[in-house]
Amino acid sequence: MTPKTILLLMVLLVTTIACGSPAPNAPPPDLAPATPPEIAAPDPGADRSNRYPSDVLDLKNWYLTLPTGKPKDPDTVEQPALARYRSEYFRLDGAGTGVVFRANAGGVTTKGSKYPRSELREMAGEEKASWSNGDGTHTMTVRQAVTRLPPAKPEIVAAQIHDADDDVLLVRVEGNRLIVRYDDGDSEAVLDPAYRLGTVYELRMVAAGGRVEIFYNGVRKAEVPKSGSGWYFKTGAYLQSNPDRGDAPDAVGEVVIYGLRVEHSR
Repeated sequence: MTPKTILLLMVLLVTTIACGSPAPNAPPPDLAPATPPEIAAPDPGADRSNRYPSDVLDLKNWYLTLPTGKPKDPDTVEQPALARYRSEYFRLDGAGTGVVFRANAGGVTTKGSKYPRSELREMAGEEKASWSNGDGTHTMTVRQAVTRLPPAKPEIVAAQIHDADDDVLLVRVEGNRLIVRYDDGDSEAVLDPAYRLGTVYELRMVAAGGRVEIFYNGVRKAEVPKSGSGWYFKTGAYLQSNPDRGDAPDAVGEVVIYGLRVEHSR
């Protein structure tokens, strides 16, 4: 054994004694268990290309009417297609927390209306909902904001109760007034006399005992003394203008809905 080899063996022995030998069962450093990362909060700026309005709202018992289609025969989207539907008229907002309903003044209308809509209609499973406020309690709670109005006739319906033939009552913005209209528009109750576009509010309609109570941000604002049957809830953007009213065909109205719940009890 040469002097050089002896010197190398002595250096190796000293290093091993100083540092200690690795534990026999220790995993190699690159295979050691890692600490699980924290679950990050959703990023408002994250890609939402794979998300749909149904990820924000429970749409199981609704169908959608759009301002597109053939004259007096608008397109509709029912379940299960509605669960994976989105378009420029029905989409998530920029933050991914609300659903934007948009209707343009030149859009297609239903047979019974002069005005276009992007609006949900209440269903009861596969059947169209139909109930009476003389039997049980029927409640719709919606958290929403009116965000855009057409310039010539700045009016939009954001929620309503309808029957088999016509509207029972309408919650609508007219200019800067947020009101409830009923009795074919002859009667009204003011919810907010100076509504500002984009302001989020909670609306609750309770139909029971031959009347409808309207709550605005938790405060009872109106009682509509009406009773009937064949009723159902609607909500979304039901524009109250068209080109005959002076608005351009591409003038739009928008309503954003952040929460929606319907309850029926006997």
